[in-house]
Amino acid sequence: MRRAKPEKRPILPDVRYNNVTIQTMIHHMFTRGKKSTATNVMYEAMDLIRERSAGKDPVEIFETALKNIAPVMEVRPRRVGGATYQVPMEVPPPRRMTLAIRWALDSAKARTGKSFAEKLADELLDAFKGEGASIRKREETHKMAEANRAFSHYRV
Repeated sequence: MRRAKPEKRPILPDVRYNNVTIQTMIHHMFTRGKKSTATNVMYEAMDLIRERSAGKDPVEIFETALKNIAPVMEVRPRRVGGATYQVPMEVPPPRRMTLAIRWALDSAKARTGKSFAEKLADELLDAFKGEGASIRKREETHKMAEANRAFSHYRV
């Protein structure tokens, strides 16, 4: 077991919008060390969001979309006397944001056709409106937590 928790590294804001959440999204996006490609894709998606939302602020839409995706409750397995229970627990804010980003990216990847920037822009706009695959994922998580409310007394 680990002696101490590792300290969180500070994430600097992105260049164009000076926003930490956008930089976090870029960090989650890039694979094989291609940060510049991920940055370009993210900014292209933000430009598409501005276009499709009739000139509204894309950062505002992005943040609202992530807030809509972020789960409030989730189930965590807890072992009690040989049985494993799915115990509903509140999601801490850092994990809430991480899950929202992860679900948005996964849902965008699952969409068909078009470039990734277009798929990401579409997914974020859908999440802003309260629809889309990532919102469905959040609803599913909340349903699981609600269904297992009987085991909430096993909280750690």
